[in-house]
Amino acid sequence: MKKFKEKLSGRVFFALALSSISALALITVFIIVQGVPIIAEVGFVNFIFGMSWAPSHGEYGIFPMIIGSVTVTLGAAILGVPVGLCCAIFLSEFAPARLRNLFRPAIQLLAGIPSVVYGFWGLLFIVPFIRNVLGGPGLSILAGAVILAIMILPTVISISEVSILALPRQYKEGALALGLTHWQTIRSVILPSAKSGIVAAVILGVGRAIGETMAVIMVLGNAVAVPTSILDPVRTLTTNIGIEMGYASGPHRQALFATGIVLFVIIMALNSTAQYITRKK
Repeated sequence: MKKFKEKLSGRVFFALALSSISALALITVFIIVQGVPIIAEVGFVNFIFGMSWAPSHGEYGIFPMIIGSVTVTLGAAILGVPVGLCCAIFLSEFAPARLRNLFRPAIQLLAGIPSVVYGFWGLLFIVPFIRNVLGGPGLSILAGAVILAIMILPTVISISEVSILALPRQYKEGALALGLTHWQTIRSVILPSAKSGIVAAVILGVGRAIGETMAVIMVLGNAVAVPTSILDPVRTLTTNIGIEMGYASGPHRQALFATGIVLFVIIMALNSTAQYITRKK
């Protein structure tokens, strides 16, 4: 009877795990089936590197949106990663227990706030601030980068802190015994030793940023054009799908699914890179 229960529980868990993988496989197949025909019709080069997105005229170039996604995500990483890493170092090395117990739930709360709330906050505060201080329309790459930088903080902070805390205590004790100061120990021993986990945190944070939709729809301005300044409005791959999927049909709808294929490949590549770096270390 005991062996039967063990086998039954194992099969139940296997079925649940298989259902998750099957759902991912079905989503992947559905997106590919819907999107590949329009790529074949337009041409891969014309679709990826085309400069014009005008579905009513049969033009489906997504290069400006790829540039928009890259610039906004890169801006979010430049703004968010240093702050997140500093917070992780503070929580793991400097903060007293009472302060850590206060900060960690607050960081987790950041991850639980709906993205539309971030977008609404950015629309009310970040966009007017940029417009009044730096000029331009306010709806811009910079506004999107600031919002996404805040949104990736929980990922970067949590994974980086865990990576630092997972290091053997002897690393720190040995460095201090050799005469290094606390900061020298962090800079020369702890951070290099936790590098793989920190890099994985950054990559996962970037994946979170590049896949965000609702918050950036509200603050980017959604102009289909290659930007020349961080104060220019842009449209990302995700916002293009979110804005137009509600009324698209025929080849236009297929082009949006094809856009999803490109986004899917980018995010899968980022996640695979993070897993590879972590497992290699």
